[in-house]
Amino acid sequence: MAEGAPSAASGDASRSPWIAGPAYDLVLFIGSPLLALALGAGIQASGLGAWQVEAWGYRAPVPVFFIGAFVAAHLLLVFARSHLNQEVFRQHRLRFVLAPLLLFACVYASKALMIAVAVLSIWWDVYHSSLQTFGLGRIYDQRRGNEAELGRRWDMALNLLLYMGPIFAGAALLPHLQASVAYTRTLTALFDHVPAYADSHQRPLTYLLALGGGAFLLAYVGAYVRYARAGYRVSWQKVVLLVSTGLCSLFAWGFNAFGEAFFVMNFFHALQYFGIVWWAEGQNLRRLLRLPEGRVASAFALSSLIWVTGLYGVVTKTLGESSHLITSVALVVSIMHFWYDGFVWSVRKQMVG
Repeated sequence: MAEGAPSAASGDASRSPWIAGPAYDLVLFIGSPLLALALGAGIQASGLGAWQVEAWGYRAPVPVFFIGAFVAAHLLLVFARSHLNQEVFRQHRLRFVLAPLLLFACVYASKALMIAVAVLSIWWDVYHSSLQTFGLGRIYDQRRGNEAELGRRWDMALNLLLYMGPIFAGAALLPHLQASVAYTRTLTALFDHVPAYADSHQRPLTYLLALGGGAFLLAYVGAYVRYARAGYRVSWQKVVLLVSTGLCSLFAWGFNAFGEAFFVMNFFHALQYFGIVWWAEGQNLRRLLRLPEGRVASAFALSSLIWVTGLYGVVTKTLGESSHLITSVALVVSIMHFWYDGFVWSVRKQMVG
């Protein structure tokens, strides 16, 4: 390492390499992508998709209803961090109060804006999901005593590749584009040509992404070999997280039907988020509910969190398509979730660790 260059490691390297603990991390963070793959395969084999949920005019297969409600529930969870944590709330008061109100007013009053926000949420969701895995990996690096900035850009690029690469290279690209077209058809005819163009160029796009992705992975490994020589401490937790996520994304988006892939990817993402929020905000939620310390109080606080967010998820899923008001609220919650996550969880700013 050159004289005067920053050390690859800093802080207390003797602290636990886990975020919450071995069992917690292995189930809710590191192993959740593979757990989701197994669950998706189990549902496919069981025939559960033939069962229907019917309520208030809504009708859909059980897995579709469940994953829709679960995703909506996890979107609402961000408010436990942004609005219920007073330390975080005081730092960004205007964003947390004015932004959702203004966005709701615009979305509720304008169909064009509602469509634009809906399309934005489709693609922001993919980007946001990749950054969640990125964030977990950065926390594991921090737990090993590594600097917050070291390898940050490499990790961000890798996670974008792990999530977006299989989508663009596999059969899931067309459903993503067609969902965008369904929303934007009333705005412009330009989008009518996008899915057809993508379909006709799918094979060369796949080859390009495979070659480019392979070259990037070699460069990524080379960069971390250099970091290790400079003192970087490898976190095997981060390595296994990245491998399990990459395998899950590849098999789900690359080989499964769109519906099953959507279930798998969104299930483990939402499960991870529940784990993150409870780890970070569980104690704060107990204080807000004025509960004493102990397992019973913790279980009550956790069940309250699940019931509140779960109820929101069920209402949003069953009534969202028939209610302009609920659709507007759901879109605002989605956008706020993606936006808030960008600045209320930060290893660099020491807001998590």
